[in-house]
Amino acid sequence: MTTADLTTIAGRKYPARRRTQNLVGGASPIQATHFSMGFVTLDPSGGQVPWHNQEQEEVYFIVEGSGEICVGTERQAVHGGQAVYIPPGVFHQLTNTGPSPMTMIYCYGPAGDVAHWRQELDGTLPRAGKSAPPLPAGAAPQCTTPPHP
Repeated sequence: MTTADLTTIAGRKYPARRRTQNLVGGASPIQATHFSMGFVTLDPSGGQVPWHNQEQEEVYFIVEGSGEICVGTERQAVHGGQAVYIPPGVFHQLTNTGPSPMTMIYCYGPAGDVAHWRQELDGTLPRAGKSAPPLPAGAAPQCTTPPHP
């Protein structure tokens, strides 16, 4: 039996103020063909999975916290206990708007790496309204670099 344990998976910190821990796929001991899955912690007051798209369909399940999700031209508030479906190819963004950490689980399929992780680390993530479609009206700005203290 192969297991993955969040308490032993260091994960990776991203410039947009989140930590991603792969549960299935990536550096996880569990590898699957048809899906990847992970646990994400977004920092309080602005931690983000920035505006991006990918070929895989995906679901975000908000475990706890509150925030804002943008999918295509739509924007809405989300909170713990909600799941959001993201169709393949559609730009999307999740922002923690609350005062405490927001946690979520993502699951996308088919399995494989998604380009936006490397793009964010390299500083080459497409910019909303420039090299990517604009964010919905009123959305939190896309975070592509960490805030300066």
